[in-house]
Amino acid sequence: MDMNAVREYLEPFRTERIVALLQEINLGDLLYNRWFLAGLALFTIVALSLRRQALVLTVLAALAFACLVDYSLQKNPAIDRVGSEPVLVFVAGGLVLIFVMIYFLFIKHD
Repeated sequence: MDMNAVREYLEPFRTERIVALLQEINLGDLLYNRWFLAGLALFTIVALSLRRQALVLTVLAALAFACLVDYSLQKNPAIDRVGSEPVLVFVAGGLVLIFVMIYFLFIKHD
């Protein structure tokens, strides 16, 4: 195998192409796509069966944070007031998510 074959193999993984792909992905569409959610559930079940609790917590925390962001953006938050409902839900949900992650990853030992 020569270097040209390696370059051709790695061509789809160039930074510009990956950034363009990430810009095309819409978070709101992914959260309601049943195939994405089924794949995420399958991944979670496999990670649980392999006893990778930290991986499961990280994936579920990322999903929960994405749901918080999607919820907050759907409500069109009025940032002019500090106490607007979507902002408070986002902050409170983020704090709960952080405390749950700290508890399960650092405090609770099996």
